Amino acid sequence: MTAIDERQSLEQRLRPRQTTPRTRDRSVTGWVRKGGLTTLLLALPMILIFAVYSWWPILQAVWMSFQKTNLITYQFVGVDNFVAVLSDPVLGIAVVNTLYFALLALIFGFPLPILMAVLMSEVKRLKGFYSALAYLPVIVPPVVAVLLWTVFYKSSPTGLFNTILGWFGIPAQGWIQDPTQAMPSLVLEATWAAAGGSIIIYLAALLAVPPELYDAAEVDGAGIWHKIWHVTLPQLRGVIFVMLILQIIATAQVFLEPYLFTSGGPNNSTVTILLLIYRYAFEGSLGGKYGQATALSLMLAIFLAIASFLYFKATQKWSTN
Repeated sequence: MTAIDERQSLEQRLRPRQTTPRTRDRSVTGWVRKGGLTTLLLALPMILIFAVYSWWPILQAVWMSFQKTNLITYQFVGVDNFVAVLSDPVLGIAVVNTLYFALLALIFGFPLPILMAVLMSEVKRLKGFYSALAYLPVIVPPVVAVLLWTVFYKSSPTGLFNTILGWFGIPAQGWIQDPTQAMPSLVLEATWAAAGGSIIIYLAALLAVPPELYDAAEVDGAGIWHKIWHVTLPQLRGVIFVMLILQIIATAQVFLEPYLFTSGGPNNSTVTILLLIYRYAFEGSLGGKYGQATALSLMLAIFLAIASFLYFKATQKWSTN
């Protein structure tokens, strides 16, 4: 074999082979061959659990919203329950109060855990101790926390908060007994009770921030606030977007604080949508209207689903860029 023949043979061996693209087998046989049946069998128990305890009750709630029922007998009434709920004058008050609660919680309650987590991440010593202190309110049972804050919110001059205000010459406040102060008072307690869980989540997210980014910022002469603004917050952007929608959903479903603190008073200033649902079903002259309670619950669920979908669509690019 000549040198030319050897060179041509070597070029043929080194030349990349042209392969025909493999077509995906989308048939049932191909799905079974790839282990799809095994995967389905492994997931079947969980699917059945979700179907029985989650999806089936949702379908029952949709059907009940078109019924007049005492949970024993059922009578189909069409959209009468929805008409009755939408014509209730208290519904508008409940919607406004719920939006007010959500707005206050977002303005004051949402940035606080982020700020505390960032500051705690900068602490060099006793970081675990501070994390435990921040999470402590979450451990307190919610009912116990509300009863404790009820004592703090006493409108008399001997109440804890009014006593502290008296040290600075500020007159006693009405707190939850005052229609203008009741909702901010509920937001203050709710923020105290729930901030610990968010702080732990943000602290965990901060551990994933590459230290090299902070080192580069220090080389450029950035101070702590510049590092927080230009390094920390951009790295937490995805977590912040998820926590924001979770808080919006949670505040739209606020029930415990208005129910235990004020029962919706004074003068319906703290009636929320979930509290109105509870009134339809169980309380006073409205009690027993399970169809209307279910109809309002369904409307709230649809609204939150649409709002969540639009939110994720609007923030999809921001959270990934």
